[in-house]
Amino acid sequence: MTASSGLTINRERLHRRIEELAQIGKLGDTGVCRLALSPEDLQGVLLVKEWMEDAGLQTRIDAFGNLIGWLDGKDAGKPLLMAGSHIDSQPYGGRYDGVIGVLGALEAAQTMAEHGIVPEMPIEIVAFCDEEGCRFNKGLFGVRGITGKLEEGELDRTDASGVTRREALLSFGGDPDRFDAAKYAPGAIGAFLELHIEQGPVLEALGRPVGIVSGISGPLWLTVEMTGFAGHAGSVPMPMRKDALVGAAHAIIALNDLARSVPGAPTVGTVGSLTVFPNSRNIIPEKVTFTVDLRDIDMVRRDVREAQFRRMLADIAVKYGLTYMVREDTNSEARYCAERIKAVMRTESAGLLDQVPPELMSGPFHDSLAMSQVCDYGMIFVRCKDGISHNPLEYAAPRDIELGAELLYRTMVRLSTGEGG
Repeated sequence: MTASSGLTINRERLHRRIEELAQIGKLGDTGVCRLALSPEDLQGVLLVKEWMEDAGLQTRIDAFGNLIGWLDGKDAGKPLLMAGSHIDSQPYGGRYDGVIGVLGALEAAQTMAEHGIVPEMPIEIVAFCDEEGCRFNKGLFGVRGITGKLEEGELDRTDASGVTRREALLSFGGDPDRFDAAKYAPGAIGAFLELHIEQGPVLEALGRPVGIVSGISGPLWLTVEMTGFAGHAGSVPMPMRKDALVGAAHAIIALNDLARSVPGAPTVGTVGSLTVFPNSRNIIPEKVTFTVDLRDIDMVRRDVREAQFRRMLADIAVKYGLTYMVREDTNSEARYCAERIKAVMRTESAGLLDQVPPELMSGPFHDSLAMSQVCDYGMIFVRCKDGISHNPLEYAAPRDIELGAELLYRTMVRLSTGEGG
């Protein structure tokens, strides 16, 4: 697919900012590590804040650690248009995940201001705090904060070094005592837009640079702890063992088999983190803790798979003489993009691309998932090479990013003025 007309956004400025931000928390030649609420995350937020102010936006870092920049509209009383994503990363991450959504939205807002386009309503550009969830094992913190969806005990969650989220948030400049004041009133946000790399292989397989997202699969995150009994690896006979790692291994395989049980279904199941105690070569493992990530766009099917997995855990525990517990960390239903926003994207893409972009589901969750609980939302996906993400090899071609950012810009103009791009 090729572009049929020029761009309005400043492509050089957009790519320069992407590259400059990638130097903060740089990992090897192409990767980044900006864990949420870390010094590197703060450094990145302050740099983007500076760019927002250079673009003429007013800025603040709110109580939840979100960076927010805004442009005034003609009517301050109208529900605002919000756009953005996140800049925190996985510990072994790439430079585009989340980043193009923040910097693409900033570029769109800056281009509007430079062209003298005054929106009917206020526009806010947001870099949400801790979308990834890898440091404190629960993501979408900032966006759930402003929408009033935080859960009991979230500030007490600890990272691998024992630092609580509360401690990290305070050092970042956040303030739990101001949470209530930082929440948005019901109806305050009219729509949310997010530009993001696909993090999957569909667009590349289709040979298309951008896609319109139709909805986001519902993620279920569990933590499973299986407990047996430690003993000498050389002296305890096999029939007498209570090996927690053997039980966990069978559970992990069971999850994988369940996720594959319906050919062609978008169900995915992953165990991405595992801890063994006492973690010694010659001691039978006594306790194993592992995470479960189960997702599907079909909530009925996902719930069936969860129930099957829990029954298998019970059977495995009996078979190997173990006890176990399951903690639910995240449970979100699938959420569909607003038809009115998709219609605008289809219309605006006609003047930018030689055909309407394909529509596709998102398996990964995004800040849009939480925003969908309070307002209409729309997402634009950008093709990424080999579908690789959460990896330093993550890559999106400059031209694809430009087209995605331009479509975002045109959509923002149309939604905020009704006059199109």
